[in-house]
Amino acid sequence: MRQRVLVMKTLTSQQLDGAYSGWACYMRRALDIAANVFNTSPNPRVGCVIVKGNEIVGEGWHLGPGQNHAEIEALDRSGGKAKSAIAFVTMEPCSHIGRTGPCSKALIEAGVESVVIASVDPDERVCGQGIVDLEDAGINVFHLLSFDELARDINPGYFKRHKSRMPFVRLKLAMSIDGRTGLANGKSKWITSSEARSDVQKYRARSNAIITGINTVLEDDPALTLRIDDLKLNKSQLENNRIAFLKRPLRVIVDSKKRTPDTSKIINSEGGVKIFTNEMEYKGDEFPQNVELVQTTSAQGRVDLRTMLESLSANFGCDEVLVEAGPTLSTSFIKEDLVDELVLYIAPKILGSDARPLTEITGLIEMNECLQFSVKEFDKVGADIKVVLTIN
Repeated sequence: MRQRVLVMKTLTSQQLDGAYSGWACYMRRALDIAANVFNTSPNPRVGCVIVKGNEIVGEGWHLGPGQNHAEIEALDRSGGKAKSAIAFVTMEPCSHIGRTGPCSKALIEAGVESVVIASVDPDERVCGQGIVDLEDAGINVFHLLSFDELARDINPGYFKRHKSRMPFVRLKLAMSIDGRTGLANGKSKWITSSEARSDVQKYRARSNAIITGINTVLEDDPALTLRIDDLKLNKSQLENNRIAFLKRPLRVIVDSKKRTPDTSKIINSEGGVKIFTNEMEYKGDEFPQNVELVQTTSAQGRVDLRTMLESLSANFGCDEVLVEAGPTLSTSFIKEDLVDELVLYIAPKILGSDARPLTEITGLIEMNECLQFSVKEFDKVGADIKVVLTIN
């Protein structure tokens, strides 16, 4: 990026109540339409609203790689009314040529008066350069600070990957009100309601990979596929996600000793599978062609989870991953501080003290040794309660 001081004006929530009243409403709309698509990886989900004379004249959102960016869609839909208008964009317009041209150039050529952003693009190819280009063309740029966190929440994996070269890790767990995940005999279908299980599909749709452990494969034999019908989308929503659904999430098995049966549902269902293992002795016809063995470094005889996540980010383009596993692997992710967000479904059932526990965390003798969480969201899903938490 060219070195010069940006003159971009930052606005706080208090300032939006004054001379810039109404701007918050337009940015909320941009954020809402950015979320129209579950997954645009490796690109960020972005929304754009073009306003002229207190009227929305065009809006657009990004559908996925190779498709028009949100700004281009909004300009196209404005019907030539963008001149002297204000463009509200959830992320700084790109300034480089990738599969599509730079959005900063398109906004300049359209003659917009101002561009209002919710966040700066962390991609090192942009990271302020889009703002520089706009300002050099005489366009005013504003950053709405009160919307920065909301914009990041739409693309947690995109921001994390560009910061740490790691994907955003979401751990899904389900339990009874006495903290159990299955009966003592191993039966666990179903603890939660059908509504809760459908809700999980939204997280699968957002994810580039779904991670499970070999114990879950052997005991439950899940397919871990994205069930689009369970999302209950209308025609418009299906159209918005037509590009996203072309590429289904990878299924990832953590299997240090390569015990995955060749008859398991996960490797015999449609879609790619990566088996991360420490064992690489391999017969060519052992698994179907959709299955790839990936050797990782060994951590005390187990797959090194951090190395695996780094590989998923660097080699397989994963921004967000969803862990759906039993207590052993879930505990490992938690203890190794690899979980960014915990999605917990609580069913109004009691399974008994001899039933299977949620985690395998043991040995705590003082309350200050307990893991502390912060509640991010709280909602009722069917008969169950969903709590979204972050680890303090």
